[in-house]
Amino acid sequence: MDIPKLHYISQGNSPKEHLENIQKACSSGVELVQLRLKITSKKKILKCAHEAREITSHFQTRLLINDYYKIAKEVKADGVHLGKTDVCPTLARKHLHTWQMIGGTANTIEDCESLLDKQIDYISLGPFRETTTKDTVGPFLGLKGYTAITDILKTPIPIIGVGGITIADVEAILKAGISGLAVSQAITQDFNSIRTFNQLLSASSTAEQRHTFE
Repeated sequence: MDIPKLHYISQGNSPKEHLENIQKACSSGVELVQLRLKITSKKKILKCAHEAREITSHFQTRLLINDYYKIAKEVKADGVHLGKTDVCPTLARKHLHTWQMIGGTANTIEDCESLLDKQIDYISLGPFRETTTKDTVGPFLGLKGYTAITDILKTPIPIIGVGGITIADVEAILKAGISGLAVSQAITQDFNSIRTFNQLLSASSTAEQRHTFE
């Protein structure tokens, strides 16, 4: 399964703001959006997920729903992202359509190895640095943490860096063996940054291809 290299994790003080930001991210060229609503009722999340699906479908952007795998199935999202305290990916997989992807959150090498046994399509590894968008996070990994984990974890499954990442970090993070990025704050502050993120990420995949064919 082809996983886009840049994920926008939605932000906003209300479902309406999340949807407005998703619309801006899609129109600025992001290929994948994760709807991440943590503070509202399931009924509101379902309504918001349906609207997010409409927006992302219009732009042919992929949509993941954070945590609520049954809602992801109902709105025909492209998949679900599961945190460490959410349902086990193996259980979610039984409920989802075969074409829907599952991403899992990891903070340690043990988390990564555990996820690899659970039919996930990508691993979201972080936090890279301190971030205001999440209350409970594990230790910050930084470049040293990323390198230590990617050196041991030889897997074809994409590893997506997450947690306070900015444009200035992209090159070094990719060199540390991470294959893509999930960004929230930096994109919400400037949707034009999506173009720059995409350029830096595609430059890295071009370099990989060059290296492979030499």
